[in-house]
Amino acid sequence: MSGTSEGPAPAGDLVRPTVTERHVDTSSRPSAGSSPGTSAPPPPPVPSGSPGTAVERAAPDGTSPRAFQAAFATAPLAMAVVDRDGTVVTANESLAMLLGVEARAFAGRSASELVDLASDARTWHAYREVLRGRQARLRCTRRLKHPDGHSLWVQITVTPLPPQEEAVLVSVADIGPRRELQARLRHLQMHDPVTRLPNRTLFFERLTAALEAEAYEDGGTGRIGLCYLDLDGFKAVNDTLGHRVGDRLLAAVAERLTRCADEAGHARATSPLVARLGGDEFALLVEDSTGTEQVADLAESVLKALQAPFDLSGQRLSLSASIGVVERRATGTTATGLMQAADTTLYWAKADGKGRWTLFDPERNAHRMTRQALSSTLRSAVERGEFALEYQPLVGMEDGGVHGVEALVRWNHPRFGMLTPNRFIGLAEEDGSIVQLGRWVLATACRQARRWQLDHPDAPPLFVSVNVAVRQVWDSDLVADVAEILAETGLAPHLLQLELTESAVMGSAGRPLQALQALSDMGVRIAIDDFGTGYSNLAYLSRLPVSVLKLDGSFVRGFQYENADGSSAHPNPADEVIVEALIQLAHRLGLTVTAECVETASQASRLRGIGCDTGQGWLYSRPVAPDRISALLTSGACPLA
Repeated sequence: MSGTSEGPAPAGDLVRPTVTERHVDTSSRPSAGSSPGTSAPPPPPVPSGSPGTAVERAAPDGTSPRAFQAAFATAPLAMAVVDRDGTVVTANESLAMLLGVEARAFAGRSASELVDLASDARTWHAYREVLRGRQARLRCTRRLKHPDGHSLWVQITVTPLPPQEEAVLVSVADIGPRRELQARLRHLQMHDPVTRLPNRTLFFERLTAALEAEAYEDGGTGRIGLCYLDLDGFKAVNDTLGHRVGDRLLAAVAERLTRCADEAGHARATSPLVARLGGDEFALLVEDSTGTEQVADLAESVLKALQAPFDLSGQRLSLSASIGVVERRATGTTATGLMQAADTTLYWAKADGKGRWTLFDPERNAHRMTRQALSSTLRSAVERGEFALEYQPLVGMEDGGVHGVEALVRWNHPRFGMLTPNRFIGLAEEDGSIVQLGRWVLATACRQARRWQLDHPDAPPLFVSVNVAVRQVWDSDLVADVAEILAETGLAPHLLQLELTESAVMGSAGRPLQALQALSDMGVRIAIDDFGTGYSNLAYLSRLPVSVLKLDGSFVRGFQYENADGSSAHPNPADEVIVEALIQLAHRLGLTVTAECVETASQASRLRGIGCDTGQGWLYSRPVAPDRISALLTSGACPLA
């Protein structure tokens, strides 16, 4: 076939004017119409994916080069062919419409300038590598400025064409709608549907970012603040009025919190972030805080804002909130640590009476952490043998002789040292380990009392008094435990006294009352400890198997005539009258009375004068080790203090 010359391609076409030939290899045969001895000019580039050059080859199915040109020109995907120098050879109409530039204006321009490929070093390097044939593809996202002023988010893909084309294909896809959809989905994912506030996920994202920024940014204060609040009594609203009213109340609270945050952020760079963390819990995050006073003022404004009643569809509701306030340096603070401190402080605010804000106190928190550490090791401490008993004498007021001893448990903690009962007995009652610990104390005290009896057969035997928690009565078979221990140690039942607090025996019925009665029938003495500080209902004294009243030390201190250091003190006559009346009542009921916290001789003298049977306190002896009691039995001397 003889060669024919085609006219010039229209503007925007993919290829330049060419001469078509049937043959493939231009290096072996000159093109028709060419001068002898000269080779045909190199073919122009064609779109990526064509099976051959538009000049020399048709597609395997016979598609003409013009079909590829037409496909490129009318394709909905914005595209441009760029030579290896980065210059646009041609572009299609879709790219022109997308970027707001006429198609003919693309030719000869730098592709990197058109689609902002040189704005960062990493993308620019990758783009140059594709142009040089050293990298297979580049894909990146760019925000471009349209001539009419709006922003345009696009995804750019740069792909090499076949090597013989010496060009790359740049495609530009509009991803604005997709990004908008992603943004809407993210907003839904990160915001609470009831209050429209940021949710827990977004809050922690912002908190983590704020901590990192505050910790490393030189221009800020380097501090962060948090108000963590919980609505008092909100559950009652849901339970009585329904969740629909509850949701409206939450939305109304969110509006007031947002208003407080906006007012606090007035004249500042940013306002505090308000978030709903779940349920009726909210948080206000103060980034770049100026100190504790700023966050405390925010908490105070929130409390005031919530004081006004809420009018919700005919329902007038009032509520309050408890707020935990934490403010500290960002350096060394983690999101988890900050929230733990806020949660602890919120608990304090509720425990202190609700309707208030409480500032985080490191000292108070250290005490809480100590309690937690003690609680976690209580059970195993008994097995490790970390507990010991000390004994405080119970002295007869008339003869001055030691009639018995009270066993007081001590915890020789490997970390915190020697701990008195007030540090761990409450914890043991909470987690139930008091049953195991109480059984050990009972067995050890009975064994020691029997040992004194055997070692000092000529001395009157001492009874031993052991404190019993009410949980021991409920959670164990106390009667069986006592019977077994007495049988094992050989101690006579009348030499064992069990002390229970007044609140523990008040209202006793069912199992506790049966247990106390069985113990009394066995011969064990039952004493009420700290009498006068609980319900002070005397009616139960006639129906419970009680044999001893131990008067609380506050009564004894009330009629103190002389301090321990010899200085004068003013007595409270009312306390003397109450103590005297209680002693007389107890004696009429057949009970004996022990006075606690006897510290001076004048107190002992007055107690003796009004008929008190037994005294216990530092006047006679502090709690001491078993060998000191042995020495007392040998010498007969008291006090030991």
